Amino acid sequence: MTFHPRSVPYRFAGRLGLVSVFSTVLLLGSCGKSAPPAPSPVPVTVVHLVNRPITVAEEYPAQLEASNTVEIRPRVGGVLERAAAVEGQRVKSGEVLFVIDPQPYRAALAQAQATLAQAEAAQAQAKRDLARAQPLSKLDALSQRELDAAVAADAATAAQVRAAQAAVRTAELNLGYTEVHAPIDGVMSRAQIRIGGLVTAYTTLLTTVYQTDPMYVNFSIGELRLLQLQRELGRPPDQRNPSRRAFHVLLADGEEIQTPARLDFIDAAVDLKTDTLAVRLAIANSRQLLRAGQYVKVSVETAAPSDALLIPQRAVQELQDKNFVWVVGGDGKAQQRDVTMGPRVGADWIVEKGLAAGDTVIVDGVQKLKPGTPVDTAQQPAVAKRPS
Repeated sequence: MTFHPRSVPYRFAGRLGLVSVFSTVLLLGSCGKSAPPAPSPVPVTVVHLVNRPITVAEEYPAQLEASNTVEIRPRVGGVLERAAAVEGQRVKSGEVLFVIDPQPYRAALAQAQATLAQAEAAQAQAKRDLARAQPLSKLDALSQRELDAAVAADAATAAQVRAAQAAVRTAELNLGYTEVHAPIDGVMSRAQIRIGGLVTAYTTLLTTVYQTDPMYVNFSIGELRLLQLQRELGRPPDQRNPSRRAFHVLLADGEEIQTPARLDFIDAAVDLKTDTLAVRLAIANSRQLLRAGQYVKVSVETAAPSDALLIPQRAVQELQDKNFVWVVGGDGKAQQRDVTMGPRVGADWIVEKGLAAGDTVIVDGVQKLKPGTPVDTAQQPAVAKRPS
């Protein structure tokens, strides 16, 4: 192996040269690197808050009930001979609904009338016997015992006449009961017994008649809500003076019944099982659109603030039982704001604390936001739907 002393300095010089070149390149690269660009504004949709008058209402599930429901049962038994009324149609009070075979009751009436005639004939004979016995008794031509027998016979035949008259009246009633009449005006339900069926007095259900005008609307209100209503009204609700609170009845499809409803009944005690109070409304049903058993909703007006602030419900974020919203600050950047929310009104939410009129609340586009993020509010502002 041959050693060259001059080769070592040359090697070190070469390495130093490479290090110098790399340092120069890095220095030039660092000097040419610019500052990071500012983040672009996040496009958002906003709503500008203004005070507006609204009406706050709460909805309760309810069920309709006929104002009067009568089960039609026969007062006499027999074979159903005829159905005089049409199922599902309106009937008038006193109208014939069903006819039970009257032949057995006609025969019973004829027998009772014959028995009455016999009793009346016996009474007439007893009166004649008494009329003859009384003068003879005064002449001592007739014993006292015979006179007493004539008096007793007259009284007994009179009693027999009265009994026969009662039997005739009963037979007449039974014959009349073979025609079953509607006790009220209303709508006849489905017949439970068909022609030829055997019915039993006071037992067999023939049909049901519903008085559907007016209709009752039954619902329950919580005890706490009742206390709130009492505080708002300054007194317990009173069906005799319902003008201070409006009730709206809504069908299953959301359509409101235009006929006004009035408060008709408030239960005297709270149901201990459900902790609710039964309330009933009365509503006219002249067009017969409402049916017994139908489910509806009752909207009760609870407050009417004149300067409420509303924001869409989707603008409110929830975190650990707290609510907050994103607002646009004066510098055009997003900020979080803690808020206290009140009742919901349709798709909107009433703001009780945390916001004021003139604030700009971000509704859509909050997924990419963090405090201090610049936002672009050039999109069409969201407008909260005004409650009707």
